[in-house]
Amino acid sequence: AIHYTANINLAFSSIVHITRDVPYGWIMQNSHAIGASLFFMCVYTHIARGLYYGSYLNKEAWLSGTTLLIILMATAFFGYVLPWGQMS
Repeated sequence: AIHYTANINLAFSSIVHITRDVPYGWIMQNSHAIGASLFFMCVYTHIARGLYYGSYLNKEAWLSGTTLLIILMATAFFGYVLPWGQMS
């Protein structure tokens, strides 16, 4: 069953419920948080590698990479404010 409630008044409490009451919910929450951090660390490493090797000279690759970075950052932001609570 789905334990998350997308209601503005209940979103944060549903995250707390998942973390505290759902069996192994804390593992899901922690693995999601760590996985998201690792994903962005890989993205930034990829950007640094591209800068080091001069990949920015290829304008199409640079523009598509920048577009993807903006989309990823927007997705991360909306995932961060999803609970509508003290955490965000």
